[in-house]
Amino acid sequence: MQKLIIKGNKELNGKIYISGSKNATLPILAASILGNQVQLKNIPLVKDIFTMVDLLNFIGLKTNFIKRKNIINILNIDKNINTLAPYKLVKTMRAGVLVLGPLLTKYGKAKVSLPGGCAIGTRPVDLHLFALKKLGAKIKIKDGYIFAEAKKGLIGSVIRFPSISVGATENALLAAVKAKGKTILKNCAIEPEIKDLIEFLKKLGVKITSKGRTITIIESGFKNSKIVHEIIFDRIELGTYMIACALLAKKKMKIERINPRIVKSEIDILKKIGVKIIKSKSAVTIKRNKKLKKINVTTKPYPGFPTDLQAQLMVLLTQVNGVSKIKENIFENRFMHVPELKRMGAQIEIKNKTAIIKGPTKLTGAEVMATDLRASVSLVLAGLVAENRTIINRIYHLDRGYEFLEDKLKSCKAEIKRI
Repeated sequence: MQKLIIKGNKELNGKIYISGSKNATLPILAASILGNQVQLKNIPLVKDIFTMVDLLNFIGLKTNFIKRKNIINILNIDKNINTLAPYKLVKTMRAGVLVLGPLLTKYGKAKVSLPGGCAIGTRPVDLHLFALKKLGAKIKIKDGYIFAEAKKGLIGSVIRFPSISVGATENALLAAVKAKGKTILKNCAIEPEIKDLIEFLKKLGVKITSKGRTITIIESGFKNSKIVHEIIFDRIELGTYMIACALLAKKKMKIERINPRIVKSEIDILKKIGVKIIKSKSAVTIKRNKKLKKINVTTKPYPGFPTDLQAQLMVLLTQVNGVSKIKENIFENRFMHVPELKRMGAQIEIKNKTAIIKGPTKLTGAEVMATDLRASVSLVLAGLVAENRTIINRIYHLDRGYEFLEDKLKSCKAEIKRI
């Protein structure tokens, strides 16, 4: 089992570039089932992406992954297509369920394993199935699999989600693109990754309009020509490194290949804490400020503060003056990193859905265990801040979502190695 060893309390100095978004790439890879020839650029080289590509290959698509250029070419000739997504390829990655919509709408049937991923909450697929049923699909669950069928094709419908769900919005979108007539999705998630998926679908020839939390899809023809699409930057990776810079930048650090407008909420909250941020068209510069202030934050769907940055922000709040609070409103089991941070000296108390963080606290290196993707990177941040040595176990979680993390940190003078 691989581990990370970090010698902490070292200042960071240099530049960091941000990779393509994992959470944008995964649904777009699923959407490539709908096309004939697709080229995707700025693909992050992380485990979840490799797993999704393996799933596309299993289904019958032909993929050519040029890793040195972060490019993948995908060909679908509609021969020998397997409408099965097996447990072995979906168990570690929740996004595997996103092939359900495109397989169903294009081939009239799909058998998809119930998904896995991080154990941060129940995250049921009820809303996915709710939307597909509204489009006319017949669905049953048996032996851990979703069996979906639409022999005569899907029919456009008006669908209002009872609650906001990124995955359900994506699956409904991917199913609706070949449904007869018009589909209107209401109370949708509007994350930048969903907007990137919409731009990709438009390139395929789909007629889509969006206004607020309403998305309208009109039955349309698909293009046979090659589609080229560049994935947007990873806003969660950006937020993670902004927090790292706020904690440890020697004087200032620059983070490149981004669009600051997409992360307005994250930047506003960091500024309220006292982090000095200078924005340009495609970069942010973080200036170190040792006088950081307490804050109360609630995680919310986009454009609110993302749950995927909650654990990382918590590490920053251990170093500010006063008592801060983070209310977790998205997932019910997303404080699993707290016991590990407390092992390092953090003073954190959980009451219901709220973490109460006392600072500033001196963190000390310890042996800790990652429990999910974002928790794992919060332990990396804590290890960078802490005195002495930190050992992080179960870093396979980290490899699911962060490209070249050690290399990027080493280039900024961090002492971190994998064993």
